[in-house]
Formats: sequence, structure tokens, C-alpha cells
Amino acid sequence: MAENILKGTWLTGWDPEDEDAWRRSGHQVARRNLALSILCEHISFSVWTLWSVLVLFMTPEIGLAFDPGEKFLLVATPTVVGALLRLPYSHAVTRFGGRNWTVFALLLLLVPTLLALYFIRQPGTPLWVFLLIGGLGGVGGGNFASSMTNITAFFPQRHQGWALGLNAGGGNLGVAAVQLLGLAVIHTAGRDHPEYVAAVYLPLILLAAALAARLMDNVDAVRTVPGAQREAVRRADTWWISLLYVGTFGSFIGFGFAFGLVLQNEFGASPVQAMGYTFLGPLLGSLSRPVGGRLADRLGGARVTLWTFLAMGTGTLVLIIAARTGSFRLFVAGFSALFLLSGLGNGSAYKMIPAVFARRAENEVTSGHDATEAFARARRLSGAAIAVAGAVGALGGAAINLAFKASYADGSGSGTPAFLTFLGYYAMCVLIIRFVYLRRTPTRATAPGDVREASRA
Repeated sequence: MAENILKGTWLTGWDPEDEDAWRRSGHQVARRNLALSILCEHISFSVWTLWSVLVLFMTPEIGLAFDPGEKFLLVATPTVVGALLRLPYSHAVTRFGGRNWTVFALLLLLVPTLLALYFIRQPGTPLWVFLLIGGLGGVGGGNFASSMTNITAFFPQRHQGWALGLNAGGGNLGVAAVQLLGLAVIHTAGRDHPEYVAAVYLPLILLAAALAARLMDNVDAVRTVPGAQREAVRRADTWWISLLYVGTFGSFIGFGFAFGLVLQNEFGASPVQAMGYTFLGPLLGSLSRPVGGRLADRLGGARVTLWTFLAMGTGTLVLIIAARTGSFRLFVAGFSALFLLSGLGNGSAYKMIPAVFARRAENEVTSGHDATEAFARARRLSGAAIAVAGAVGALGGAAINLAFKASYADGSGSGTPAFLTFLGYYAMCVLIIRFVYLRRTPTRATAPGDVREASRA
């Protein structure tokens, strides 16, 4: 198997469910690719969320006077583009290979980074130029889908919750990293040099691309037959889980882009004050994502996700109370709790995808279908469903920023209408999990795809 294949070529015949091969060398190959994938995705996320930091530098003093609505629109733009790119990116990795596509996608990040480096220092630059550059930065968000699809093929199903959680959590840390970098720049160089934030990532992109080209593998198992995504979108589970992922990842990435702007508009925080707090939430959410995956491996993805949404609803109520009472500390604490919980939910919701399709395969086998074919189809559909859920979930981040834009546009200086909208969505997610994935198993024999399968997600 993998031990007889040179690194950098296609690993043919790769089967992570083969216990003997996994113990001999499969786990080593998988972990090496996972480590490099985390590094590359981390840098991609940082470039994707670069504008969450740069907008805090955009003031009349440097010749970039934009109102709050324009800034929320700017941070929403890369979110939308990143979401729309996730489907083609997940397909690209199945066509060109994980290593090949990772190198190409990383080098592509040089374009928006160089443009941001130049134009952020040009006073009077119109908004449409920044919207275009922000849109180009969305390619960093697309990298998430190709990375997650690729890593799924390296690990057996029983380890996918943890592996996907580490991969995504390491990538999500890029949100906190770029904000910490912005804080470091503002303390060392002052508020007039936002270009330094972008400049740091240029050598990092080149280094990560070189490491990926040298040490990553293309794995034959990630290749999909034509129409896998079309089949996945016809499955109801794909859309149910996508809606849940809007609530978890959409919250994480949407809040990550908007947190600093919300603090400025809700409490009048300065750029320095805003940056001093904005990194904390994304950091907590990133670190908690693999924990959510691990808990889902042990307790079931649906159960962990259900309790996560209940807690997120409580956290949103805390934000509403803090906004109405003007309590800055309570507001930051509530936001930080939402980041932490959204990270847990990201890990557990993603774990639901391979679990649901694996359970369907088991039901097909017990009904007399060929086991090899059933589980191969389940893996293909899992990869395709992950791509769909990732794309829809990222669009949730854009929706959050647009909700804040509408909430603050009326001049009231309050985000409460947006928070009430989020609260209603979390309540809907609780109902989806309760009645779709945690219904009681009837005493009669169940058919493939019914309640028994859902309850084990």
C-alpha cells in the first residue's frame, strides 16, 4: 500500500479502513499530510479574514473614511466569495490531487495579499476597489473545502471527527492569528501602517507552498466518480446538516469578521481596544473545534450539536442583556462564549456527515447490498456533502455580517435586532436535530435511511 509508494505521487489502493495497513504505515502518512494541511489552511484562513483587521485601520486619518455599513459590506464580501468557491474547490482536489491543488491554491493567495498591501496605503481609494480585493481574498475560504475533502480520505471513519476537527481548528486559528498580528502592528508601528499586516503573509505563503510540494501526497481514494456532488445534493441529510453548519461555522466566521466592528459601533471602542479583544473569541473557537470532533466521536455528533445550540441560544441572550445594560465586559464574555460554542459545534456537525452516510451503508449491507460498494459510495458522498455543507455554512457568515449591517444602519447603534435573528435561527437548529436526528427509534424493524440510522449520527 502506501509504504511502497514514493511521496508526491498518487497513492493508489489507499484504504484507511484496512487495519493492518493503517497500523504499519498508514497512520504515519495520514498524520504527515494532516500536519501540512493544517499549516496551509491556517495561512489560507488568515488571508481570507485579513479584512476583518484592515477595516479597523481604515480611518479618515489615513484617507479611508468609510461608514459602518460600508465596512460590514467589505468584510462580508470575502465570506460570500469563499463560500461560493468551496464547491468547485472540493471538486478540484478530487481531480488534481491534494498536494497539487494545495500548492496551486496557496500560490493564488499571493494576488489578493499583494493588492491589499498596495491599496491599503492609497488615500482616497474608492470602496469598489477594496470590495474587489476582498472578493479575491475569498480564495482563502475556498481552500477549506479542498483541504477537508482531502483529509477525509486519509483517515478511517472512527478517527475522522478528531482529524477533521484538528484540520479545521488549525485553519480556524488563522482568524485569531491575523487579529493578533494586527494588534502587534498597531502597538509597534502605529495605526498608520496596516500594510505590514499583509506583508507578513507573503513569505509565509511561499514557505507553505514549498513544504506542501515537497512533503504532501495525492491520494487516489479522494477521487470521485462523476456526479458525486449531484447525488449528494439530492440527499436530505446534506441539506439538514448544511443548515446546522450555517449556525455553527456561519456564526464562527461571521462573528470573526464582525467582532471588532461590533465593538466599535456598540461601545465606541477604538481600533486598539477592539483589536485587544477580537482575537480571543476566534482563538477559543479554533481550539474548541477538535474537542467538538472528539466529543462527537464518543457521544454522537447530533447529541453534542444539540447541546451546543442550546448553549449558543443562552449566550445570545447574554449579548442582548449586555447590549441593553451597556456592560462591555459582559458583552465580550458573551461573545467569547459564542465563539467557544460555535467551535464545538463545528467539530460535532462535521462529524455527523461521515457518521450519517456510514450508517446508511451499514443499513444497505444488512439489507443484502454489497459491503464494498456501499461503503465506497458512503465515502464519496461524505466528501461531496462536506463540500456542500462547507459552502452553505460559509454563506451563513456573510448573512451575519449583513444582519449587523442592517441592524446598525438605522442609526440606533444597537445590534439587538441582529442578535434576536441569531437566537431564532439557533432555536430552529435545535428543532432540526431533535426531530430529524434524535427521534426515538421505533420498536419495529427499521428500513435503510429511517429513524434508527438518524439517531446514531
